Amino acid sequence: MEPETVLQERAILSVSQLTRRLKEYVSGTFTDIWVRGEISNYTVASSGHAYFTLKDETSVLRAVLFRGYQKDVKFEPADGIGVILHGHLDIFEKRGEYQVIVDMMEPEGKGSLQLAFEQLKAKLEKEGLFDTDRKKKIPHYPDTVGVVTSPSGAALRDILNVLGRRYSGVRVIVYPARVQGTGAAEEIADAIRKADARAESDVLIVGRGGGSVEDLWPFNEEVVARAISAARIPVISAVGHEIDFTISDFTADLRAPTPSAAAEIVVKNKQEVVRWSRELVRRLTAAVGRMVERASEKASFYSGDVLNRLIDSMIDQRSMVLDDLTRSLSMNTENLLLLAKGSFQRLLGTLDALSPLMTLSRGFSLITKLPENRPVHSVFDVDSGDGIAARLKDGTVYGTVTGVKSTDEGSSHMKMNEETGGGKQRHE
Repeated sequence: MEPETVLQERAILSVSQLTRRLKEYVSGTFTDIWVRGEISNYTVASSGHAYFTLKDETSVLRAVLFRGYQKDVKFEPADGIGVILHGHLDIFEKRGEYQVIVDMMEPEGKGSLQLAFEQLKAKLEKEGLFDTDRKKKIPHYPDTVGVVTSPSGAALRDILNVLGRRYSGVRVIVYPARVQGTGAAEEIADAIRKADARAESDVLIVGRGGGSVEDLWPFNEEVVARAISAARIPVISAVGHEIDFTISDFTADLRAPTPSAAAEIVVKNKQEVVRWSRELVRRLTAAVGRMVERASEKASFYSGDVLNRLIDSMIDQRSMVLDDLTRSLSMNTENLLLLAKGSFQRLLGTLDALSPLMTLSRGFSLITKLPENRPVHSVFDVDSGDGIAARLKDGTVYGTVTGVKSTDEGSSHMKMNEETGGGKQRHE
């Protein structure tokens, strides 16, 4: 047989044709599979679909968790978590790779709800939503109590029974919400936000009666925890029984073990309030009586002669203090006058020593040039013929300058009147 004939008898497939046949076979055969492995390279695309690799000691398997199935996965998938997943096998024709399309996934060795609880608890605790300094005080005597729960549930009946028995005068506002099932968490969060926005209640009870973990799960949702944390009204979490703990318990301002216990916390027993009020009145009456008695004793002590003597004694004491002050002031004034007189005498002595008159008394004179009566300090201040006045200790002598001679060392200066020296001359 010729080679060309052999080629014509072969069934030659394109890559796409082969891949499509494999896809049809795989997707039609492996329609219901469970696979165990460890998550690796977990990423979420902008479309919201999650892509990851499932691996064991020797092999890997690509997996896709489409956005529509993610709502049924209660925990947060992450690298390193061992899981058991369900889905069907498919082939991605573009790359010729087979992968499992996941429609259900749970952590291996630990329930998905438990893991989700631990993951969210760690996340919110790290953000500080459980910090004690964020907790608001529960009012002692609220006028209005708000309740977020199912209007047909046993929790509401228990709360109303306890409130009516302990203190029937308190006002109750119910903010209805489903407390289990799909969408319950969003309704609970909306009811909390509504109650907080209206600000009608002094305190808010959020809760429900007992049930399975799945029944209580809405109170473990992040949307409820954040609504409780953001509320300005103090919130009491009352979910399930005493052994049940939810994320709401950690986020709320106070945890009550049951809805009935929450009602007991928010209102005091009416009989206890009445008994406490009577005790308070008794103590107040006794205190006022003691105050009146002490005031009466003081009034009797300060009446009549006792009061007069007390006033006289006070006046005498003030008078003696005034006398002491007067004597002290007089002595201080005399001392100040003596000090001032001494200072004045010393000042006069200093002035006398500096006075020109004291210099004149020792034989000196004060010469001034006439007619301006300007003091003459130097021979250069006058010329021959100038009028002068010489003041002595007992009078004044007037005259005319007939000549001036300088006594400066190394030179001579002389002025002569024309009548005595043949005219005005200067010799230097």
